[in-house]
Amino acid sequence: MAKPKKKNKKQKLTPAAAKRKAERDKRRANRKDRKDKRAENQRKRRAAKKAGKNIKGKDYDHKKKRFVKTKKNRGNYGKGTKKEKKWNY
Repeated sequence: MAKPKKKNKKQKLTPAAAKRKAERDKRRANRKDRKDKRAENQRKRRAAKKAGKNIKGKDYDHKKKRFVKTKKNRGNYGKGTKKEKKWNY
């Protein structure tokens, strides 16, 4: 029998803090560099699917320039993201 999937827990924020975070996240997601990466990711995924590649459960890694497992890509290969450069929102 397969293991049950874990549910990601949301951050415990006050309503005011959650609103501020949502605004910050939206500003970050709509910056030019993020829009470019999203568009590139969509192009790469469409091309990979068209070529018959199995990319289920994978994300395009902009550093390695290839598809890698989502878990590794979003977790920065076990290093976490705190040590990466700070972003200016």
